[in-house]
Amino acid sequence: MSMLSSRKPISSNNSDAVNENEPSIRSIIESGRREPKPRTNSTPGIWAMPLISAGLLWASFTPLDYGPLAWIALVPLMLLVRLRQPPRHLYKAVFLGGWLTMMVCLQWMRLGHIAMYPAWFALATYCALYFPLFVAASRLAVHQLRMPMVVAIPVVWVGLEFLRAHLMTGFAWYYLGHTQYYWTELIQISDVVGAYGVSFIVAMVAAAIAGILPDAVFLKCRLLPDQQSDQPATSPNGVSGDWQSVVVTSLVFAVVLTYGFIRRSQADFDSGPRVALVQGNFTSEVKHDPTLAAKIQRKHYWLTALATQHQPDIIIWPESMYRGAIMQVDPNLSDTQLKKVDPFVDPQHYRNSRVAEELNHLATKSNAHLMIGITAREAKPDGVANYNSVAFVKPEVGLIARYDKLHRVPFGEFVPFAEQIPALKRLTPISSTLGISKGEAISVFTVDEWRMAPIICFEDTVPHLVRKIVRSSSQAASDEMPGPLVDVLVNLTNDGWFHGSSELDQHLITSAFRAVECRTPLVRAVNTGISAFIDGDGVIVEPELFIDADTKRPENVSPEEPFGHTSMRDPKTGKWHRQLNAVLVKNVPLDSRRSLYVKYGDWFAFLCAMLTGVTIMVGIFISRREKRAAKAVTV
Repeated sequence: MSMLSSRKPISSNNSDAVNENEPSIRSIIESGRREPKPRTNSTPGIWAMPLISAGLLWASFTPLDYGPLAWIALVPLMLLVRLRQPPRHLYKAVFLGGWLTMMVCLQWMRLGHIAMYPAWFALATYCALYFPLFVAASRLAVHQLRMPMVVAIPVVWVGLEFLRAHLMTGFAWYYLGHTQYYWTELIQISDVVGAYGVSFIVAMVAAAIAGILPDAVFLKCRLLPDQQSDQPATSPNGVSGDWQSVVVTSLVFAVVLTYGFIRRSQADFDSGPRVALVQGNFTSEVKHDPTLAAKIQRKHYWLTALATQHQPDIIIWPESMYRGAIMQVDPNLSDTQLKKVDPFVDPQHYRNSRVAEELNHLATKSNAHLMIGITAREAKPDGVANYNSVAFVKPEVGLIARYDKLHRVPFGEFVPFAEQIPALKRLTPISSTLGISKGEAISVFTVDEWRMAPIICFEDTVPHLVRKIVRSSSQAASDEMPGPLVDVLVNLTNDGWFHGSSELDQHLITSAFRAVECRTPLVRAVNTGISAFIDGDGVIVEPELFIDADTKRPENVSPEEPFGHTSMRDPKTGKWHRQLNAVLVKNVPLDSRRSLYVKYGDWFAFLCAMLTGVTIMVGIFISRREKRAAKAVTV
């Protein structure tokens, strides 16, 4: 017989008797079962907060470019992180806000080609998935692991930025830190931890702001249900206290800013090669019109002639602006075999040296080295490969080297998984015969005593690729001048796909962070613009000469006097000029400083990604254990 059944009834007169008014354990459990659970219904604020964040994030980036808004853009999302009980439809609302953010930020994709509309929608949807993942991971860190928000929020945000830069070929655009490109001292931390470090400090400040907001804000924003339990409805900034987190954040911010001032004071830029950037103005529809190839070629020859008058060491054309192609063929292939390998091209085109002769003539006549965006086609026994390339031409010598693009643009230059899923080919304007093959090696070109590494198109937006190019340059160095580092990064781009949209600005801003990360100046020759010189501090500097080739010289202006646009920017609006034919000339400011980011890479962002993954796994484990424990109590 059990102890419970052998007990005698307790007399009501016994002094140790339990008060009849006290509820029994069983009645407590029963009442707990009948107790209504805390309301988790959706409230208007649950939908409003992601939309507010969406608007603030969009305004922080181009075209509005109101960077200060980025410091508070994530605060509405962080209020949702603070809520102890996740309301119904929380993650649907957050996904919607993220999707709207990316749709409006990426709207320029639709301008490339009508076939890019599905790709625009698909990329925006993919990027939007990171927003609910950010909120979910942050909630696990704050509520399950009791991490302070000023730690959890920036770690998770940066960890997801790192993931987005690598997953599915990577998309390293629209980082939170990119909004601060104009605050030169702040972005200097990039030479230690990459642009991710700037994103970290912006997210940390936003977390500190969100953490000190009182519950009254939640009520005004209609984030709380009408009926509450005895538990607080929100979680504070962290276990250490709200204002302590503000102090810690302020100290971190001060250290980052102080580092920036110190690093800038160490800059001692030497005069480097004199570079002329040729900027044609041709939309991609025009560029791909074979009837206009001669016109495009003549325009670039004319712009090159304008550049030659100022005696540059090197003249750079944008991506794919030379309308011929470098044709190479395996010498062991006969014409009959070549015809079978490539039935679309006459074998004599492969044997013709016309393009190489024209490039040599242009370099010799200009008395300058040339980097020219060009296509290359190679016929091999196993098939044909098309490359997006840079031709390097030396005066009196001719074509001596070529760089083939390493990082191709999905759906713009190749279709991932096209063999497995043929329907994906409909998401791209390229045909199966015009897809771009991947290059095999980094290239470094030597111009006198300077070493210059080319990168093509969106390669300058990929931080780990540019870092690899700079770090690996000693292995890719030419035999005539070995050395450990690249003196100048050269980006050749065709942004004519996007018709002067905000893509041009965002592309330029993103590339500026590569110069800081690697402490290497970067020059950009861009079809339709925005061509630019960027120093090792990430400052987009004015050229010594900005030649406006579209404005007709007035009769009363001497040939020596400037006319038309004489600056990269409109003096009234401060906006960069675009969609014009121009030539920019400047001696590149060389940077002798070294970069820890080049040496150690993305250790910081990788650590954040690992911590985010551990947080998610441990947080889910704890959450499930608590649910099982609560269920066991009620049984």
